[in-house]
Amino acid sequence: MRSYWLLCPLILTVLAVAPLQAQNLTAEQLQVGPPPMPRAEPSAPAASAEELEQRGDELRMEKDYVDALDYYREALRKKRGDSRILNKAGIVELQLQNLRESRRDFESAIKHDPQFADAYNNLGVIFYEEKKYGKAIDRYERAIKLRQDSASFYSNLGAVYFCRKEFDKATQAYSEAAKIDPDIFEHSSHNGIAARMSSPEDRAHFDYVLAGLFAKAGDADRALLYLRRAMEEGYKGIDGVFKDEEFAAIRKDARFTQLMASRPPAVTE
Repeated sequence: MRSYWLLCPLILTVLAVAPLQAQNLTAEQLQVGPPPMPRAEPSAPAASAEELEQRGDELRMEKDYVDALDYYREALRKKRGDSRILNKAGIVELQLQNLRESRRDFESAIKHDPQFADAYNNLGVIFYEEKKYGKAIDRYERAIKLRQDSASFYSNLGAVYFCRKEFDKATQAYSEAAKIDPDIFEHSSHNGIAARMSSPEDRAHFDYVLAGLFAKAGDADRALLYLRRAMEEGYKGIDGVFKDEEFAAIRKDARFTQLMASRPPAVTE
């Protein structure tokens, strides 16, 4: 198994130089420390693809992405073309910001299993990161066509429309996501990678949109939570809450009156 320190793209390998001992060492006799140790144990040659994949999963949960990738690659050498393992390797590559390798893994996963919805979703994330929004939408829609029960797919689709300022379509996608999992916006899917907002202004607007979405659905608790966040993040259109139709019911809630009266100050960086 390759050393974590040798592989990590953000860390340079440096030899630790021991202090010179005046009585024995000269400038031509520097003593160096031992090489850094791997973070994970080497894989056993007899380990099965399933065992290697399982160990890769454990390392990924520990956020030891470099060693997790080593185990997935070793598993793929024993079980070539396994779409599930290719998808996991692609996720790790993306977490390491290796976009080209990540896209190659997701595309290979789809090639071996054209019905693999998660791989389409994750490939969409690659295009989202590259700001190729049309291609991202296409992949997300393919994922949704194959599987309609993933809140993550709809949430990611909403994020792309949000970036394109197509707010009606974004709200529709977010609404579908919330129907499947009301907590989707608080966590990432285990099967996909949640897309991110591109700026603080977008994040504030995003929270305002969610507040309206939950208010319209009658979920006052979540509506007030996201409304407070939008205010704290400095959403400039916050006064729309007094006239926008989706907030009609929540305006009758005493907690809404209290929140708007207190006006939480915007937190700036």
